[in-house]
Amino acid sequence: MSRLPIPTTVESAPAASRASLLAVGKSLGSVPNLFRLVATSPAALKGYLGIGAALAGASLNARTQERIALAVAEANGCGYCLSAHTYLGRHVAKLEDAEIAANRQGTSTDAKAAAAVRFAAAIVRARGHVTDAELASVRAAGYGDAEIVEIVLAVALNTFTNYVNEVAKTDVDFPAVLPGCAA
Repeated sequence: MSRLPIPTTVESAPAASRASLLAVGKSLGSVPNLFRLVATSPAALKGYLGIGAALAGASLNARTQERIALAVAEANGCGYCLSAHTYLGRHVAKLEDAEIAANRQGTSTDAKAAAAVRFAAAIVRARGHVTDAELASVRAAGYGDAEIVEIVLAVALNTFTNYVNEVAKTDVDFPAVLPGCAA
């Protein structure tokens, strides 16, 4: 059971969050617990959705962003986000099981994506204090400065949701995936 109350419906969320939650529901077909939890703070929901929308228009492709989400969730031990991103990885990004397993280990079966995922995992482990060699490695794989900043943004957004879910112990509303277990 969640340690922070989650509005059970869109109508029970703060009025300032309802329109955004309705848009999420229209887009996803439902409003997952994470969104309703974050909606308890209209400012937090606005920020979360705003960063998500910005990343949707980023140079960094959606599949690599999903790979990063898996690596960050595993590194942060967030079962809710692992469950959600495993589901989204399979059904939206069309990632194979071997790819999802590699992402959770901080790499990828795709050489270019592996550099981005390794870099994202390094950001989490080092709390942003990556080495010159790690930065050079992601650049050598073909990522430019804008994409490197977008990798950092993807890490930050996913870390936010990981932390919110771990603080709240959000009830998982996706097929459950546990951190530290084989994908």
